[in-house]
Amino acid sequence: MTSADVDEVRVAALSPEILIGDLDGNLGRIRDAISAAALRGTRLMVLPELATSGYMFAGRAEAEKAALTSDDARWGAVCDAIPERAVVVVGYAETAGGRLYNTAAVLTRDGRLADYRKSHLWGIEKLVFDQGTEAGIVVDTSFGRLGVALCYDNEFPEVPRRLALAGADVLALPVNWPLVPCPAGEHAPELIQAMAAARSSRLPVVIADRWGSERGVDWTDGTAIVDEQGWIVAFRAVMGATAVLSLASAREKSLPPHNHLFDDRRMDIY
Repeated sequence: MTSADVDEVRVAALSPEILIGDLDGNLGRIRDAISAAALRGTRLMVLPELATSGYMFAGRAEAEKAALTSDDARWGAVCDAIPERAVVVVGYAETAGGRLYNTAAVLTRDGRLADYRKSHLWGIEKLVFDQGTEAGIVVDTSFGRLGVALCYDNEFPEVPRRLALAGADVLALPVNWPLVPCPAGEHAPELIQAMAAARSSRLPVVIADRWGSERGVDWTDGTAIVDEQGWIVAFRAVMGATAVLSLASAREKSLPPHNHLFDDRRMDIY
């Protein structure tokens, strides 16, 4: 069976406890979360942005102390927890050639498929990290084509649309969303944007967010799974939001009888 033959996939957005600077402890909790999700037959697992390190650094020097290289031996223990044919996306602080990136690793049991370095840096990230050079990436996996972006990237509509046009079947989105005031009964604005992006491109999104607080910043606890129609199908589950997504529906961009999500774009006028 090829990835194009996989019509649906079980996904999980996981949010274990993350303590700033506790690199080995965070890696252990990440492994435990992966192992628990594996028992449910999950093929795609997404963990938060900077899950190995925490987020609210006092400065670049502190972030560098909690950073990993992409070939650090400790990644082996994380990969060992991943079941066969499954994929894990986890955020980490990456040090490479004297630079420091806010990065998402795409991992399997057999090793590393890719690393994506965040290109849109939010707030104090600009004082800590170097900027990536890609607007998200698309990675071929055992179940289909996986788009990967990080947090603030998704607030630029061009990013999820670009990934959808490049053939992504589902978007993995590790985030750290600071809590902001919202009208009663409303979702966080970042989640609403993710729902809109999913609907406009039929691109389901797996969002792993933080909960609790870190150095005075409260997190949104916006962990969610959004289907290709833009609806939230799993939200804020204690052990991680889990759902089965239809890749067949996500790949079908036609809107019978007269329309098509991509072909109807008027590139001649905008």
